Amino acid sequence: MLVDDYAWLREKESPEVTAYLEAENAYAEGVMAPLAGLREQLYQEMLSHIKQTDVSVPYRDGGWWYYTRTEEGLQYPIHCRRADVDGAADPAAEQVILDGNALAQGHAFMGIGGTDVSDDGRWLAYSVDHTGFRQYTLQIKDLANPEMPGGEVLAGEVERVGSVVWAADNTTIFYTVEDEEQKRQFQLWRHALGTEHSADVLVFEEPDERFNLAAGRTRDGKFLVMEAGSHTTTESRFLAADDPTGEWTLVAAREDEHEYSIDHRNGLWFIRTNDSGRNFRLVTAPVATPGREHWSALLDHRQDIMLEDIDLFERFFVSCEREDGLPHLRLWSFTENDRAIQSNEIRFPEPVYSAFPHINREFDTSKFRYAYQSLVTPSSVYEYDLASGNSALLKQVEVPGGFDRELYASERVFATASDGVRVPVSLVYRKDTRKAGENPLYVYGYGSYGYSLPIGFNANRLSLLDRGVVMASAHIRGGGDMGKPWHDAGKMLVKRNTFSDFVTAVEYLTSSGYGDPARVAIEGGSAGGLLMGAVVNLKPEIFRAVLSHVPFVDVMNTMLDASLPLTVPEYEEWGNPNEAEYFHYMLSYSPYDNLKPGSYPAILVKTSLNDSQVMYWEPAKYVARLRTLKTDDKPLLLVTNMEAGHGGASGRYDYLKEIAFDYAFLLRELGIV
Repeated sequence: MLVDDYAWLREKESPEVTAYLEAENAYAEGVMAPLAGLREQLYQEMLSHIKQTDVSVPYRDGGWWYYTRTEEGLQYPIHCRRADVDGAADPAAEQVILDGNALAQGHAFMGIGGTDVSDDGRWLAYSVDHTGFRQYTLQIKDLANPEMPGGEVLAGEVERVGSVVWAADNTTIFYTVEDEEQKRQFQLWRHALGTEHSADVLVFEEPDERFNLAAGRTRDGKFLVMEAGSHTTTESRFLAADDPTGEWTLVAAREDEHEYSIDHRNGLWFIRTNDSGRNFRLVTAPVATPGREHWSALLDHRQDIMLEDIDLFERFFVSCEREDGLPHLRLWSFTENDRAIQSNEIRFPEPVYSAFPHINREFDTSKFRYAYQSLVTPSSVYEYDLASGNSALLKQVEVPGGFDRELYASERVFATASDGVRVPVSLVYRKDTRKAGENPLYVYGYGSYGYSLPIGFNANRLSLLDRGVVMASAHIRGGGDMGKPWHDAGKMLVKRNTFSDFVTAVEYLTSSGYGDPARVAIEGGSAGGLLMGAVVNLKPEIFRAVLSHVPFVDVMNTMLDASLPLTVPEYEEWGNPNEAEYFHYMLSYSPYDNLKPGSYPAILVKTSLNDSQVMYWEPAKYVARLRTLKTDDKPLLLVTNMEAGHGGASGRYDYLKEIAFDYAFLLRELGIV
């Protein structure tokens, strides 16, 4: 039987709990008070590397060019558009369609959820969260009202909304709604403009607690798609976009462990499916007969290449693949008889990078936009021309403040786990500060849900790199970095591979001269916070400092409580502890349950009161228990943002201040200040 002495911290509305969290915040501020000057210095450094007034690359959708821009001193992006004139945006007439700063007025937190504009460009559906609990309220704007240039918000709103998508008639919108207790999107509703929301029609309800609903539209605009998905299984239905009151058609009935997704071109469904292998293949099926018995192979399953997605267009498609841990974009052209032939692959020059489709709303086009960045190359948007086979740079994020990419180097190395598996590790450092075995080392990890760590540029990191920190990301099992089998090898009853891989990566880096073994800092958040807690319990002596964001550390109490949001769907990732085999295995690594007396690293734990994914009480309980067991005098801090959710502060300046706090903590513990 589990004993939980700190269960009382779950009482969110209790004045005692509020007082406890505020006391922990005050204690953390007191401990960090001597670093106030450093925190301000770090904040100003990071701010100096941001072009505060900037604009994104516009993209065309229908008769408009859409973009976002930021203004110095304002926390949130401003969403804008300009009319299309002869294939270009009209420079004379900007329309602000959604101003995040106006939406945030009077609120400590603001997050925009789903957005969609009707085909005629008149109606904007959007949703907003003001608590951080990811509970979004749907509203609709009339963008064509000449007396209100920013649009007129219609009366009536809907709570707890997820997906929003317009039908082709410009008057019908579909939206999903979450179950208030389980916090999963479980219903699809249809609303007609000009009617009260009380008259909205319930189209579909998903009874299985493992599944969430999402709704969207094919790129060619011809079909609406509703997908029910769990962590391991999906099921799709479709409806002609010009027949919003019609009957939805099932593509293939759900089967456990079968995932598929669909898009449409010229009467055929293009279906990405894992029916014949974990790394997915691509098949087609006629719209009239979409069932599995009519599927025809287009791209076969490959053992060592993960088909992560496809981007489908009138004349070509792009297969987004992952091979040997790196993303690849391969282009396939359609011949006159609709055969697909590979026409090109977009090549990338660096050893470690991220590359993925950018915003491509036009279906009939010969251009393909993609995003590229690396640990030393700022975020960039390119446009590939199918006819010439060339890519043109449309925009690279400007990094002011004296950034010179030639001062930095990135590498990819492999650490060998005890079972012989090679674990990729991505590295970045400043060349002129690198001294073998002497640099402080920072290692980031996640390793869950098949999520591939994005290897991208972050100007904030310059404040650590320029002080000599070598920074690494460990692509451990449980993530998706090496394909779906990589995920399978770090979940359920082999979850401990995730933790041992991370320890292996850290020890490889220090033994190979990438960092000083006495000055190792590690960071992870959410499921990566579980990683932090597990590896600290395994080998506390190899870490100097730990930064743990919204950590999933109370595995047993959370996963045994099916009344909590997200618990039941999570059985497919961690296992169901109501079964003895899973109970004992999960208990063997649950960070909260495996704390014991001894010496621990310096630890900073951060959470948010309104987190809907990892409840604030998990990190609060973890810190409370650890305080009674640690025998060292190194700092143990709990910082709770009392007005935010899973991602922390929502405004960009507020977020920078949170990062400055984190970095000041790490720099002190690493002996740099």
